[in-house]
Amino acid sequence: MMGFQITGDPAADKVLDDSSFALLAAMMLDQQYPMEHAFRGPAKILDRLGTFEPAAIAGADPEEFAALAATTPAIHRFPGSMAARLQELARIVVDDYAGDASRLWTDADDGADLLRRVMALPGFGKQKAQIFVALLAKQCDVRPPGWEQAVGDYALDGYRSVADVVDHESLERVRAFKKANKAKKSPAKAVAE
Repeated sequence: MMGFQITGDPAADKVLDDSSFALLAAMMLDQQYPMEHAFRGPAKILDRLGTFEPAAIAGADPEEFAALAATTPAIHRFPGSMAARLQELARIVVDDYAGDASRLWTDADDGADLLRRVMALPGFGKQKAQIFVALLAKQCDVRPPGWEQAVGDYALDGYRSVADVVDHESLERVRAFKKANKAKKSPAKAVAE
């Protein structure tokens, strides 16, 4: 693996390379916020807290952690609720996976089991869970049996999601794909914009 190139910031991408929990947390933050900014969130927390260990995040004072998450530049456009969700995610990783987020996928029986595990996490609906499993398969070589069936079209080649972002050009192609899909689903709204 060459290393992630999602954020446009090599230092932030390195945090994703170095920490399975950072990758999981970044995916959780990827909602109602540009993906490259969401994926920079773990690096911001690391810079401010000095660690991105799940136990440290889970054990942080909620008010202090929320303030840290809201410090400009904030980790998300909704830093308070995302800080709380990130702490909840960290607690689950500590309690259910002995503090090792990679056990989420290394302990999974197959693609369907991995998808179920991810969907059980805060902030992960079915689509986001499918995208995360596709990201693991395409960029981390984590391919439990049946992962393609579990993620559906996200397993296909193309530029559908963050799973397909490997550089700035692919980020722009994913963005164009999402915009076109949104326009198909809501033609009246797309015309009005």
